[in-house]
Amino acid sequence: MSEPYRIPLFRPNLGDEERAAVDRVLASQWIAMGPEVEAFEKEFAAYVGAQHAVALNSCTAALHLANVGFGIGPGDEVIVPSLTFAATANAVFATGAGPVFADVVGKHDWTIDPEDVARKITPRTKAVCVMHYAGYPCDMAALARLCADAGVILFEDAAHGLGGTLDGRGLGTLSRAGCYSFYSNKIITTAEGGMIVTDDPDLALRYRRLRSHGMTATAVDRARGSLGYDIVEAGFNYRLDDIRAALGRVQMTRLDPSLARRRVLVAAYAERLAAIDGVSLPNYGGRGEPAHYILPILVERGDRDAIRRRMNDLGVQTSFHYPPVHRFRHYTDQGAIDLPWTEWVTDRSITLPLYPELTLDEVDFVVDVLRKSIDG
Repeated sequence: MSEPYRIPLFRPNLGDEERAAVDRVLASQWIAMGPEVEAFEKEFAAYVGAQHAVALNSCTAALHLANVGFGIGPGDEVIVPSLTFAATANAVFATGAGPVFADVVGKHDWTIDPEDVARKITPRTKAVCVMHYAGYPCDMAALARLCADAGVILFEDAAHGLGGTLDGRGLGTLSRAGCYSFYSNKIITTAEGGMIVTDDPDLALRYRRLRSHGMTATAVDRARGSLGYDIVEAGFNYRLDDIRAALGRVQMTRLDPSLARRRVLVAAYAERLAAIDGVSLPNYGGRGEPAHYILPILVERGDRDAIRRRMNDLGVQTSFHYPPVHRFRHYTDQGAIDLPWTEWVTDRSITLPLYPELTLDEVDFVVDVLRKSIDG
């Protein structure tokens, strides 16, 4: 499909290696969940530093299994950020539990606020699910302390976090479980796909069964000689197939170069954006090494949507991440929610193009178009 923009928001990094990997799987005639998925899981777990990784067909599936695996259900509450994709909250809702929305820290830190989380813990709170927004680490030390004190579970939506670290540990491995996305615009992609990681062998076994209808033996197990299976609990069809796992394995070889290039590009953006009055990059408390999945900026002068329209007209695609979940009709119907910093930030944020093939000259062009669009 031809691109309508001179500089799109994102381009996936796909090449001959991915094509060859898919061809290899097709030639094997085993295209469902099998040996490629197993290899992908092992390589992924080793990279992020987890004991167990379970491949799934989406991060939404990972989030749902995380909630189910922790026994979350009707009558329970899970505290989540509103500045996230809707799946973080929807996965809670799908269990019959209630998502409770917490605010972000403030103007310069758009991750979930531990102080607001503490205010929202009640006797019904079963867990806190944090999201490493844009690939920047949440304040996991503070969150872990308050969750331990309250006796609630802490887990991570790391859809933005792959490759980021905090205190030398991979984002997504700093809690009971971490959930990752391989959607087409993520740092690595399988077109659609996800992963859940944990160091708990019992949880890992349950995730493996739940992703495949609660079965004790999968199709590949039976191909290897297993003569039957039992259903030990009602599960789901959340399997990843070998075609997409093969894509993911190639994409993992591109991950470190992609992260390094993203750091260069974000530094270049930061230097150039500093010259525009009223534009800033959040600093997220300076914690850890961010993954730099997206590049959201704060624009404090002009009309955000008018600026985006002008940028589109001048050839630069933009976005904003995200409409806050508590403002969606499904959740406004649950009652009024006051999240002042989340609303203030999301009314003024713009996401600029960021992908490894972006050149420094193109960064210059994007920033120049932004400046012109703000000045009108």
